Amino acid sequence: MTGPADCPAGTCLTCSDEAVPMTVVRLMDPDLAVARTGAVTEEVSVALVDAAVGDTVLVHAKEAIAVIAKGDGDEHA
Repeated sequence: MTGPADCPAGTCLTCSDEAVPMTVVRLMDPDLAVARTGAVTEEVSVALVDAAVGDTVLVHAKEAIAVIAKGDGDEHA
């Protein structure tokens, strides 16, 4: 599946039909975070999981659906 032209590699987290591991780099509020994978940084919902800075979350359609690895809480953007 391809996404809008401005999405990296033609596919974005909203358009893709797969879950992507991302690292939480900043919590914006209890239900929203900034997370990254490689060079891609996105705002994602963390409303369904108990995520902290440095954690790796599985993200589908900009929604974190699982914490797959706990971080050290020391991640830098």
